[in-house]
Amino acid sequence: MTDSTISQSRRAFLKRTATASGFTLGLALLPATRGQAMFANAPSAESFAPSVFIEFAEDGNVIITCHRSEMGQQVRTSIPQIIMEELGADWQHVTINQATGDAKYGDQNTDGSRSVRRNFQRLREAGATAALMLCTAAAKGWKVDPYECVTDNHFVVHKPSGRKVAFADLISVAATLPLPKPTDLKLKSRDNWTQIGKAVPSVDLTAMTTGTAVYGQDIVMDNMCYAVIQRPPVLFSKVKSSNQAEIKKMPGVIDVIDMPAASAPALFNPLGGIAVLASNTWLAWQACNALKTEWESSENAAYNSEEYQQALLDEAAKPGEVMRKLGDFDKATSEAAKVIDASYYAPHLAQAPMEPPAATAVVTADSAEIWACVQSPQTTRQQVAGALKMPLENVTINVTLLGGGFGRKAKPDFAVEAALLAKAVGRPVKVVWRREDDIKHGYYHSVSGQRLSATIDDNSKITGWYHKTVFPPIASTFNPAANKPTDGELDLGHMDTPFDVPNLQLERGEAKAHVRIGWMRSVANVYHAFAKESFVAEVADQLKVDHRDFLLSLIGPDRHIDFAASNAKYGNYGDDLNDYPVDTARLKKVITEVTDMADWDNREQQGRFLGLAAHRSFLSYSAAVIEVKLNSRGEWTIPKAYIAIDAGTVVNPDHVKAQCEGGLIYGISCAIGQITALNGEITQSNFHNYLVARMPQTPVSIDVEIIQSEALPGGVGEPPTPPAAPALANALYAATGQRFRNLPIPLNIKTA
Repeated sequence: MTDSTISQSRRAFLKRTATASGFTLGLALLPATRGQAMFANAPSAESFAPSVFIEFAEDGNVIITCHRSEMGQQVRTSIPQIIMEELGADWQHVTINQATGDAKYGDQNTDGSRSVRRNFQRLREAGATAALMLCTAAAKGWKVDPYECVTDNHFVVHKPSGRKVAFADLISVAATLPLPKPTDLKLKSRDNWTQIGKAVPSVDLTAMTTGTAVYGQDIVMDNMCYAVIQRPPVLFSKVKSSNQAEIKKMPGVIDVIDMPAASAPALFNPLGGIAVLASNTWLAWQACNALKTEWESSENAAYNSEEYQQALLDEAAKPGEVMRKLGDFDKATSEAAKVIDASYYAPHLAQAPMEPPAATAVVTADSAEIWACVQSPQTTRQQVAGALKMPLENVTINVTLLGGGFGRKAKPDFAVEAALLAKAVGRPVKVVWRREDDIKHGYYHSVSGQRLSATIDDNSKITGWYHKTVFPPIASTFNPAANKPTDGELDLGHMDTPFDVPNLQLERGEAKAHVRIGWMRSVANVYHAFAKESFVAEVADQLKVDHRDFLLSLIGPDRHIDFAASNAKYGNYGDDLNDYPVDTARLKKVITEVTDMADWDNREQQGRFLGLAAHRSFLSYSAAVIEVKLNSRGEWTIPKAYIAIDAGTVVNPDHVKAQCEGGLIYGISCAIGQITALNGEITQSNFHNYLVARMPQTPVSIDVEIIQSEALPGGVGEPPTPPAAPALANALYAATGQRFRNLPIPLNIKTA
């Protein structure tokens, strides 16, 4: 087919369109180099942006702005993929632009597994808005109804006649049109989707595999200083004396600067200490190691993990504050034929992303620009502006790729460090966190102690379920007086206990924080799922019933959990329960699916040792089965793991599969790692003593099943993590007869 049979010539088309719209347009005369400018509905504009997400250059190329941070979850592909579904553009003519930190983009915090679920509808509408404007522009030239037109592969097509015109020939006209109302939009039906639900390759794949991708640690500038900071070994301790004068004389050292001392509340402020600035990272590192600093004491110097663990478990054993209650658990206890109870402990953990935090800053008298691997660019902007006492609009936050984040990079203390140092020395500064800095000075996943109890009648039926959780809350980072789990944290695997029992009692207790507590992948779901799913397996074992069958019966009939019936508040991850009910049918479905995948019923005949766990988190449902083997030395390995997830509507199944694989492995790391303190100082420093899953602990293969669903999109990045630790613990019990109620699980298990 020739161009002439596709449509009128470009010039003729534009002339007719321009006449129809009342404007004379000369698109070819506009400078292509200015094609990325935003437009404000002015006829002279050279580009248009129906929302902050989409721009069209006059040559028809599309620039889609991703407002969330890319840290391996492929959000820079999935967000454009949603837009592309309605826009009808050609990927070859699409460029992905990373948003700076700016309130005009709405919520930019890349956490809580919500990038897709919170933006799915508005991203579709953004694409549909641009498509309708293009169709309207074409319809003016053809003098047809715009709703007879569709966008396809970077063309507008008139369906009745087959005529089509390229996007590039419509940009100037579309730019003059008013934005359609949301009610004017006609979104595609699910059965017509060509992008959503498809395995679109990552837009960053080539850059990531050829070494051209730019992460926070990669930023280099002319005249740049490299900074490494010696931070206080104990939270809120301060410098008493140091040999800074000697350090300044070392080769390559540019300056040695005292950082502002930290005090409670920790917030997102730097920890203080002494910064060494040098001409390269290695020299800064060596000079920092040569610092001999004496530190003043801090009240947190009394923090010892071994004593604290016992205090948590003692607190968990006491009556707590009732947060959800159904029936009368005390009465069920007094009338029970049998009571089973157990206590569980999970230590602090570090997020430990492969790329430690890094930030580069350029600060002048009236502006600041930051390049950093941050999950929360707007928070970073606010923190930098506050630290520099500078108007917010004078601060620019450029978001690099993140070599992992897991919640650590949602706290921008490292960006503030870079800004303060750049201001002090009057030249660009890159602050480099070493692995030791990341492990010893983080915002740690909270430590927890929990107690669970089940009451059983004469017919071996569960009549009551009790669960008390105790941990220092994330809120303590913002308010030192905070010493109880918040409602939001209790919602993560505690308040949403889905069991069908007549007597249910859920409680919380008090615990004081002695380190900075922060978000980590799946947050409180990790230790809540570990305790709850481990205890389910214990009860099933004591009742001599199959674990899977017992779990399904404990969940009970298909229903939506009615929290009002137990006088409980439930935040549901900030989403409406009418849209995202706690649906036991979906939870049971992933359990039956994953156990079928693992051939659960035949495990004993096959001599296989399997462990099961299931959990709802971030509005999605996941279940895992882990198979273990032990050698003669008691070293365990995982030949096979299985995971099933129901995340509602899935945008990119390949990326969901990758998230399930990575999330499960991360959960295994949560089962074997620990952060401990002695006299207030973190005792771990690198991967030799902070354990993460290495090849021997990583499943040889992982089978992933994505449940087909038309439900609203749920989270994906975090739900695969919580089932891993209890599934591993349950598998090891099957193999060894030993229960692991206290994490971490050892890599070598002595067998009888």
